[in-house]
Amino acid sequence: MKQLLLVFIGGGFGSVLRFVIGKWLNNTENGIPYGTFAVNILGSLLIGIILGLAAKNETLSQGQTLLLATGFCGGFTTFSTFAYENHVFLKTGDFTSFALYTIASFVVGFLAVFLGLYLVRS
Repeated sequence: MKQLLLVFIGGGFGSVLRFVIGKWLNNTENGIPYGTFAVNILGSLLIGIILGLAAKNETLSQGQTLLLATGFCGGFTTFSTFAYENHVFLKTGDFTSFALYTIASFVVGFLAVFLGLYLVRS
């Protein structure tokens, strides 16, 4: 039960922060979801740091890892929103934005995870 509560609390904080960043950064004029992109990259960096710390001499407990990685990062990152936004790009025929947003999200997201892990190992 404690594990479920930790994931629930972390997920709630992550979701609220994702909402705030989306409201602040998503561009309603041209429809480019900068907030979603930023959240996914920052979430990738954070999960790399968190899991790197968890693996490094067991710096984080299992509960802290559940709260931060599974809960917070799970609620904070936005793959379902990312998928829907790409659907909108395709539906409107904006293939350039679809390609750039998809490729940049995957490449920069993976690099952010690797950077987070690297920063912890240094």
